[in-house]
Amino acid sequence: MPGQMQWVLLLLLFLVNSMEMLAQARRKKQVSTAMFENCTGCVMCSEDNGCISCQQRLFLLIWRDGIRQYGACVHACPLGYFGVRGQEVNRCIKCRSPSCETCFSKDFCMKCKERFYLHKGKCLNTCPPNTMAWHSTRECQENCETAPWGSWSPCTNQGQTCGYKWGSEIRVRETLRSGKEDAALCPVLSESRKCRMKRHCVGEKNENKKKGKKERKQRKKKKTDSFKVT
Repeated sequence: MPGQMQWVLLLLLFLVNSMEMLAQARRKKQVSTAMFENCTGCVMCSEDNGCISCQQRLFLLIWRDGIRQYGACVHACPLGYFGVRGQEVNRCIKCRSPSCETCFSKDFCMKCKERFYLHKGKCLNTCPPNTMAWHSTRECQENCETAPWGSWSPCTNQGQTCGYKWGSEIRVRETLRSGKEDAALCPVLSESRKCRMKRHCVGEKNENKKKGKKERKQRKKKKTDSFKVT
Protein backbone atom coordinates (compact mmCIF):
# COMPACT_ATOMS: atom_id res chain seq x y z
CA MET A 1 0.00 0.00 0.00
CA PRO A 2 2.74 2.52 0.85
CA GLY A 3 4.44 1.68 -2.46
CA GLN A 4 1.29 2.50 -4.41
CA MET A 5 0.95 5.88 -2.66
CA GLN A 6 4.53 6.72 -3.56
CA TRP A 7 3.88 5.92 -7.23
CA VAL A 8 0.76 8.09 -7.19
CA LEU A 9 2.73 11.04 -5.71
CA LEU A 10 5.47 10.66 -8.31
CA LEU A 11 2.87 10.60 -11.08
CA LEU A 12 1.24 13.77 -9.74
CA LEU A 13 4.61 15.54 -9.56
CA PHE A 14 5.36 14.52 -13.14
CA LEU A 15 2.00 15.85 -14.33
CA VAL A 16 2.49 19.17 -12.50
CA ASN A 17 5.99 19.63 -13.97
CA SER A 18 4.71 18.78 -17.43
CA MET A 19 1.92 21.37 -17.15
CA GLU A 20 4.39 24.04 -15.99
CA MET A 21 6.72 23.29 -18.89
CA LEU A 22 3.83 23.50 -21.36
CA ALA A 23 2.69 26.84 -19.88
CA GLN A 24 6.23 28.23 -20.01
CA ALA A 25 6.63 27.15 -23.63
CA ARG A 26 3.27 28.76 -24.47
CA ARG A 27 4.30 32.07 -22.84
CA LYS A 28 7.63 32.04 -24.65
CA LYS A 29 5.84 31.44 -27.94
CA GLN A 30 3.45 34.34 -27.26
CA VAL A 31 6.34 36.68 -26.43
CA SER A 32 8.25 35.62 -29.54
CA THR A 33 5.18 36.13 -31.70
CA ALA A 34 4.60 39.59 -30.22
CA MET A 35 8.23 40.54 -30.81
CA PHE A 36 8.05 39.45 -34.43
CA GLU A 37 4.82 41.42 -34.84
CA ASN A 38 6.80 44.51 -33.74
CA CYS A 39 9.48 43.87 -36.35
CA THR A 40 7.75 46.10 -38.91
CA GLY A 41 10.43 47.90 -40.94
CA CYS A 42 13.25 45.75 -39.55
CA VAL A 43 16.08 44.43 -41.67
CA MET A 44 17.18 42.11 -38.86
CA CYS A 45 14.96 41.01 -35.97
CA SER A 46 15.63 38.83 -32.92
CA GLU A 47 13.10 36.75 -30.96
CA ASP A 48 14.55 38.02 -27.69
CA ASN A 49 15.51 41.61 -28.52
CA GLY A 50 13.27 42.72 -31.39
CA CYS A 51 14.73 44.89 -34.16
CA ILE A 52 18.49 45.02 -34.55
CA SER A 53 18.67 47.07 -37.76
CA CYS A 54 16.07 49.04 -39.69
CA GLN A 55 15.17 49.88 -43.24
CA GLN A 56 16.49 53.10 -44.72
CA ARG A 57 14.94 56.36 -43.39
CA LEU A 58 13.59 54.61 -40.27
CA PHE A 59 15.06 55.16 -36.80
CA LEU A 60 16.13 52.35 -34.49
CA LEU A 61 14.59 52.91 -31.05
CA ILE A 62 16.16 50.88 -28.22
CA TRP A 63 14.86 50.75 -24.65
CA ARG A 64 15.45 48.59 -21.59
CA ASP A 65 13.05 46.57 -19.45
CA GLY A 66 15.06 45.42 -16.47
CA ILE A 67 18.07 43.60 -17.85
CA ARG A 68 16.41 42.98 -21.22
CA GLN A 69 16.96 45.31 -24.18
CA TYR A 70 14.39 45.72 -26.97
CA GLY A 71 14.47 47.44 -30.33
CA ALA A 72 11.86 48.78 -32.76
CA CYS A 73 11.93 50.70 -36.04
CA VAL A 74 9.99 54.01 -36.02
CA HIS A 75 9.39 56.81 -38.49
CA ALA A 76 9.89 59.50 -35.82
CA CYS A 77 11.53 59.35 -32.41
CA PRO A 78 9.14 59.59 -29.43
CA LEU A 79 9.15 62.29 -26.75
CA GLY A 80 12.34 62.31 -24.71
CA TYR A 81 14.45 61.22 -27.72
CA PHE A 82 16.08 62.91 -30.71
CA GLY A 83 16.98 61.36 -34.05
CA VAL A 84 20.51 61.03 -35.39
CA ARG A 85 21.06 59.87 -38.97
CA GLY A 86 24.16 57.83 -39.75
CA GLN A 87 25.65 56.04 -42.73
CA GLU A 88 24.85 52.58 -41.37
CA VAL A 89 21.89 53.12 -39.05
CA ASN A 90 19.61 55.94 -37.89
CA ARG A 91 19.15 55.95 -34.12
CA CYS A 92 16.83 57.50 -31.53
CA ILE A 93 18.99 58.77 -28.67
CA LYS A 94 17.48 59.58 -25.31
CA CYS A 95 17.68 63.11 -23.88
CA ARG A 96 19.98 63.22 -20.90
CA SER A 97 17.61 65.24 -18.68
CA PRO A 98 14.49 63.33 -17.50
CA SER A 99 12.58 66.65 -17.34
CA CYS A 100 13.18 67.30 -21.05
CA GLU A 101 10.34 66.54 -23.46
CA THR A 102 12.16 67.22 -26.75
CA CYS A 103 15.85 67.88 -27.29
CA PHE A 104 18.13 68.99 -30.13
CA SER A 105 21.08 67.03 -28.80
CA LYS A 106 21.74 64.88 -25.76
CA ASP A 107 22.42 67.87 -23.48
CA PHE A 108 20.42 70.65 -25.20
CA CYS A 109 16.69 70.63 -24.48
CA MET A 110 14.18 72.41 -26.72
CA LYS A 111 10.98 71.85 -24.70
CA CYS A 112 10.50 70.88 -21.07
CA LYS A 113 7.86 68.80 -19.36
CA GLU A 114 5.18 70.42 -17.22
CA ARG A 115 6.29 72.31 -14.09
CA PHE A 116 9.71 73.02 -15.68
CA TYR A 117 11.01 76.11 -17.49
CA LEU A 118 13.45 76.12 -20.39
CA HIS A 119 16.55 78.31 -20.09
CA LYS A 120 19.54 78.02 -22.43
CA GLY A 121 18.84 74.39 -23.24
CA LYS A 122 18.26 73.33 -19.61
CA CYS A 123 15.02 72.50 -17.77
CA LEU A 124 14.74 74.29 -14.42
CA ASN A 125 12.22 74.26 -11.59
CA THR A 126 12.43 78.07 -11.25
CA CYS A 127 13.87 80.72 -13.54
CA PRO A 128 17.27 82.21 -12.57
CA PRO A 129 17.73 85.85 -11.46
CA ASN A 130 17.25 88.62 -14.04
CA THR A 131 14.80 86.44 -15.99
CA MET A 132 11.03 86.15 -16.07
CA ALA A 133 8.95 82.94 -16.23
CA TRP A 134 6.99 82.96 -19.49
CA HIS A 135 4.07 80.65 -18.73
CA SER A 136 2.72 80.40 -22.29
CA THR A 137 5.96 78.95 -23.67
CA ARG A 138 7.35 77.53 -20.40
CA GLU A 139 10.56 79.50 -20.95
CA CYS A 140 12.72 81.85 -18.89
CA GLN A 141 12.88 85.14 -20.79
CA GLU A 142 15.77 87.47 -20.04
CA ASN A 143 14.77 90.96 -18.95
CA CYS A 144 14.94 93.57 -21.69
CA GLU A 145 18.14 95.64 -21.81
CA THR A 146 17.87 99.23 -23.00
CA ALA A 147 20.33 101.86 -24.18
CA PRO A 148 20.58 105.25 -22.37
CA TRP A 149 17.92 107.90 -22.99
CA GLY A 150 18.44 110.14 -26.02
CA SER A 151 18.22 113.94 -26.01
CA TRP A 152 14.91 115.76 -25.65
CA SER A 153 13.29 116.76 -28.92
CA PRO A 154 12.46 120.42 -29.71
CA CYS A 155 9.39 121.79 -27.93
CA THR A 156 6.46 121.66 -30.37
CA ASN A 157 2.72 122.23 -30.54
CA GLN A 158 0.76 121.00 -33.57
CA GLY A 159 4.02 120.68 -35.48
CA GLN A 160 5.10 124.25 -34.69
CA THR A 161 8.12 125.18 -32.61
CA CYS A 162 6.82 128.69 -31.84
CA GLY A 163 3.64 130.68 -31.68
CA TYR A 164 2.20 128.94 -28.59
CA LYS A 165 2.68 129.33 -24.87
CA TRP A 166 3.03 125.62 -24.06
CA GLY A 167 4.10 122.55 -26.02
CA SER A 168 5.59 119.11 -25.42
CA GLU A 169 8.94 117.43 -25.99
CA ILE A 170 9.82 113.71 -26.10
CA ARG A 171 12.85 111.48 -25.77
CA VAL A 172 13.33 107.81 -26.66
CA ARG A 173 15.68 104.93 -25.96
CA GLU A 174 16.34 101.72 -27.89
CA THR A 175 16.52 98.06 -26.88
CA LEU A 176 19.89 96.35 -27.06
CA ARG A 177 18.20 93.12 -28.16
CA SER A 178 15.15 93.13 -30.39
CA GLY A 179 12.54 90.39 -30.60
CA LYS A 180 8.79 89.83 -30.48
CA GLU A 181 8.96 88.29 -27.02
CA ASP A 182 11.13 91.13 -25.69
CA ALA A 183 8.48 93.78 -26.32
CA ALA A 184 6.32 92.69 -23.37
CA LEU A 185 9.34 92.58 -21.05
CA CYS A 186 10.80 95.96 -21.99
CA PRO A 187 10.19 99.05 -19.84
CA VAL A 188 8.91 102.34 -21.27
CA LEU A 189 10.89 103.21 -24.39
CA SER A 190 9.60 106.79 -24.81
CA GLU A 191 8.41 109.57 -22.53
CA SER A 192 7.19 113.15 -22.92
CA ARG A 193 6.96 116.28 -20.79
CA LYS A 194 5.41 119.72 -20.95
CA CYS A 195 7.63 122.58 -22.10
CA ARG A 196 7.37 126.35 -22.58
CA MET A 197 7.49 127.69 -26.12
CA LYS A 198 8.39 131.04 -27.64
CA ARG A 199 5.20 132.99 -28.06
CA HIS A 200 6.47 134.73 -31.19
CA CYS A 201 8.24 133.15 -34.10
CA VAL A 202 11.32 134.68 -35.72
CA GLY A 203 10.29 137.65 -37.91
CA GLU A 204 6.74 137.58 -36.57
CA LYS A 205 7.37 140.60 -34.33
CA ASN A 206 8.59 142.76 -37.20
CA GLU A 207 5.64 141.68 -39.33
CA ASN A 208 3.26 142.66 -36.53
CA LYS A 209 4.97 146.06 -36.27
CA LYS A 210 4.66 146.68 -40.00
CA LYS A 211 1.06 145.55 -39.94
CA GLY A 212 0.26 147.83 -37.00
CA LYS A 213 2.03 150.77 -38.61
CA LYS A 214 0.09 150.26 -41.83
CA GLU A 215 -3.22 150.05 -39.98
CA ARG A 216 -2.44 153.27 -38.07
CA LYS A 217 -1.51 155.00 -41.29
CA GLN A 218 -4.78 153.92 -42.91
CA ARG A 219 -6.81 155.16 -39.92
CA LYS A 220 -4.96 158.49 -40.00
CA LYS A 221 -5.66 158.86 -43.69
CA LYS A 222 -9.37 158.15 -43.21
CA LYS A 223 -9.48 160.74 -40.48
CA THR A 224 -7.78 163.35 -42.68
CA ASP A 225 -10.13 162.64 -45.58
CA SER A 226 -13.14 163.08 -43.33
CA PHE A 227 -11.91 166.61 -42.32
CA LYS A 228 -11.50 167.61 -45.95
CA VAL A 229 -15.05 166.61 -46.77
CA THR A 230 -16.51 168.75 -43.97
